[in-house]
Order: sequence, then structure tokens, then C-alpha cells
Amino acid sequence: MISLADVQAAAGRIAGRVLRTPMIESASLSKATGAQVFLKLENLQATGAFKERGAANRLAQFTAEERKRGVIAMSAGNHAQAVARHASLLGIDAVIVMPKFTPLTKVTRTAGWGARVVLYGDTLAETAEHALELAASEGMVFVHPYDDPAVMAGQGTMALEMLEDEPGLDCLVIPVGGGGLIAGCATVAAALRPGMEVIGVEVSAYAALAQRLAGQAVSVGGPTIAEGIAVRDIGVNPMAVIRAHVHDVLVVPERAVEEAIALLAEGAKLVAEGAGATGVAALLAFPERFAGKRVGTTVCGGNIDARILANVLLRNLLRDGRIMRLLLEIPDRPGVLADIAGKIGGAGGNIIEVSHQRLFASPSVQTAELEVMFEARDAAHAGDILRMLEETYIVRSI
Repeated sequence: MISLADVQAAAGRIAGRVLRTPMIESASLSKATGAQVFLKLENLQATGAFKERGAANRLAQFTAEERKRGVIAMSAGNHAQAVARHASLLGIDAVIVMPKFTPLTKVTRTAGWGARVVLYGDTLAETAEHALELAASEGMVFVHPYDDPAVMAGQGTMALEMLEDEPGLDCLVIPVGGGGLIAGCATVAAALRPGMEVIGVEVSAYAALAQRLAGQAVSVGGPTIAEGIAVRDIGVNPMAVIRAHVHDVLVVPERAVEEAIALLAEGAKLVAEGAGATGVAALLAFPERFAGKRVGTTVCGGNIDARILANVLLRNLLRDGRIMRLLLEIPDRPGVLADIAGKIGGAGGNIIEVSHQRLFASPSVQTAELEVMFEARDAAHAGDILRMLEETYIVRSI
């Protein structure tokens, strides 16, 4: 069990090495959720995530002999970058073992800090096992991403800053992977604001903490956009703190995480990775739980591949009805395509893509099929355009 004193000491060690990130009130999120939402912007850290805090605190406590041996870590990305960066700043050799599914942007950035990157394993458990084997064979110091008191204390400095900036918060909503961040934050909250709710958030495919607290066998796995918290189980050290000081754990579906990423990008003008958006996802998925409260959460990471971000935004536009795909059966004669484009454009729609099939898809030689995708202001606007087209053509929404 770490203490407030441990977190305060960590804050002193990392001062000047880690950014004291801003905490802002988000009008767009407050409007969308019915709560007064404050965001701690850990995506602004040099490596794009809160993991800098724990890594900086742990490496600052290395002895001279440990610095000579070098450091090894395993991570799906953000802890990797954090250890690599702070090892570089301290002149310590670093090896980072990452699972094969790690997004390329995280692999590239980790190597960019001077670390030797080893890709191994289809799960974090396999990656961790290999990292421990390398640590033993090469004599390096293993720094765990969450099951380490010094790492936990470093992560807790985030909550220390949050409560300094907004002492009137009713609750903290913290993403949970292995438990290091929420353990550090809960330690601070319990000491400075006894009784204040600390609520963890997991994604449905990796709800290890919720299962353990419910007395269930842990069963996790599968694809998730929140790969940064795709952890098989909770660390032993964090679990002790969680049992003592965390009030609840919420499990959010994959769709809520995607919606949170899109809302942060469009409404708050912030880039968040999947794990970094899970706190906001909880506010969207359980609005009644937070209605009327002053809620502090964090955009704890912003390292998302541009392609994945683009896909998430497009999928959200489709769900919101702001992008519509239609299949029209049209007469095969000159001017029809121009007529349809004119109708959509004249109504304020923006055509994104058109596919015109004469030979293979149409039911008659006298007809053709036209697939058109267009952007509208909102679902109601898209519906108006659809009804207008239906006055002249046979239309299916796809």
C-alpha cells in the first residue's frame, strides 16, 4: 500500500521532467453528458500519455549500479515510450518488449527515443514473460508498467494535480488496465478528499477488475480499440489499493469508446487513443450515474494511428446519420446522374463517392444501379434528402 507521502515525494522527483498538464472544463462534454466535466490532458505529455509520471519516478530512484545494468520494460506502447524517453534523459540503456499487435505509431516513437524494441507475443502476458526472460539473461532491471509501488506513486501525481486545480470535484473517473493509475489516484483521493468517489472504467473485452471484484473467474480477450488497457489481470500491488479505496468499476462497450474518441475530436478538439477516451466513454454510457456532478476524468493518452482515427470518425458520422449510403435503381438514359447530383447538392448535401453499374448489378437492361454516399448536416437533413430522391427514384438505404 503506497501512501500520500509516496505520491508527494514522487511529485518532487518528477518536477521539471514531466509536464504539469492543464485541466480544463469541457462545455461540449458537459452538454452531452449532463455532468460538469473536467479533463486532465495527459495526451499533452512529451510521449503523449500519463505513463511518463510512473516511469520518471521509478527511474529517478535507480542506483548507480542499476543505471549501468540498463532497464527493460514490456508494454503495448505508452509505458514503453515513457521508459525509453526517461532512460534516454538519464543516459540509461533501454530495451522495450512490445506485443505484436502494438500500433505502428507507438513502435516507431519508442524506437525514436533510442530504445531497442523487441516485438514478441500475441498477448501482454506472453510479452511480459519474454521481457522477464531477457531481463534475467541480459542482467537488466525490469520496470513493470503498473505492478510497482514507485510507478503507482508516480501515476498518482496526476490526481494530486487534479485536486489542486479543482478541489470541488465530486468524483474521479479513471481508466483501468493493470491498475497502476487508479491505485495512485485513489491513494491521493482517500487522503485529501475522504469519501470522494473514485470510479474505474474498463472496456468490455478486458474487464478483469470488474470480474475479480464480482468474484468471477477472469475471462478476457478479443480485439479492442483500447489496446492500452487490454490487460489480462490487475497487478498485486494495485489490487490492494483498489480494494481499499475504489468505489465502483464501470464496463463500457467498444462503441462507447469510439463515440468518445469522436466527441473529443469534434467537440473538445482533442486527440485521444482508445484507452485515453474510456473515462469519457463511461460518462456517455452511464449519464445517469454522473448527472449533475462535478466529474474529473483524464484524456490519459493520445497515441492513435491516423488511419484508425479517420475510420472512427467516419464510422461515427455513419452512426449519427451525417453520412448516408444509398442504392438507387435509375433509368439508363443521359442526364439522370446529373439530375441526382443536382438534387443532392441543391439540398445542401455533399457527395463523397459515386459508383455507377450498368452491366452486372441492374435488374433490367433498361436500368442501372447507382450507389452514392453523401454527407449531411445531421440525421434529419439526410432524411430530407432521402425523401426527396424517393419522389423520383427507387431508393434503398445501405
